[in-house]
Amino acid sequence: MRRREFIAGLGSAAAWPVAARAQQSARSLVGFLNGGSPGIFAQIVAAFRQGLSETGFVEHRNVDVEYLWAEGRADRLPALASDLVRAHVSVICAGGPAAALAAKAATSAIPIVFTSGEDPVKLGLVASYNRPGGNVTGVVSLIEVLGAKRLGLLRELVPGASLIAVLLDPSEPTFDAQLSYIEEAARTLGQQIRVLRASAETEIDAAFATATQLRAGAMLVGVSFFYTIRREQIVMLGSRAALPTIYGQRELISAGGLISYASDLPDSYRQAGVYTGKILAGTRAADLPVMQSTKYELIINLMTARTLGLTIPATLLALADEVIE
Repeated sequence: MRRREFIAGLGSAAAWPVAARAQQSARSLVGFLNGGSPGIFAQIVAAFRQGLSETGFVEHRNVDVEYLWAEGRADRLPALASDLVRAHVSVICAGGPAAALAAKAATSAIPIVFTSGEDPVKLGLVASYNRPGGNVTGVVSLIEVLGAKRLGLLRELVPGASLIAVLLDPSEPTFDAQLSYIEEAARTLGQQIRVLRASAETEIDAAFATATQLRAGAMLVGVSFFYTIRREQIVMLGSRAALPTIYGQRELISAGGLISYASDLPDSYRQAGVYTGKILAGTRAADLPVMQSTKYELIINLMTARTLGLTIPATLLALADEVIE
């Protein structure tokens, strides 16, 4: 897919280069920059549009949105961000810390609204939560701290697992933070873990092969746009290995995964849409404090549990926000 191609499948009948679209319409143009891919993340786009509408902006009526996707390739984001800057978009919505950093590196003038799973102050995106300063603000859901919770849930699900494999993407900006929280939780729980790194398709295959060789009793898969795109491969390998696995993204449960505990991503993008609309209406990004998402979801796939021969504890079922029968 050409990086300047408008994603027609998400509601547009046109496929114009970014600059051409900016010239063809008198409506405000918003740039939507994301590390994922459109087919998987249609739900977050719908949520973003909902947030825009809550502030009076409706796509194709009084605002246009240019969607640019990195397809799990973080190295593409700087060029995509530069495309949006050259198009003179009014606001950039940057999904994920890598997209936010790329957007900030590309412009200090165009307002940026991010969704991030890592502390934006530590990333250097904003000066503080209450007073972000500059041209950047957004919504944060601290996904790295959820890794500790996932490890505890996995222990409750598979209490006899003496070794738990942990799969992380070293190319993710949140890699160090995710690793730190998981390792700390493992020490607290007295749980032996083995960290496996994968940022390419073949490395995912190798990681599951290593987990099998180590006779890991379960696996924790960290958060990564790349893992979401490779969800079918990851879920299939886990099934073949009969390895109970917990994920940090609900999209892997939709692909047949066992259990996930994650922030409510659509709600974060709805809030990002609200902030984008406020900026279009005249509010400065510097005057909008960074919002912290507090909505999290526990999803359990009972069909997969039965395939693995697992009985889900009643305590987990009682906590679940959604149970797939």
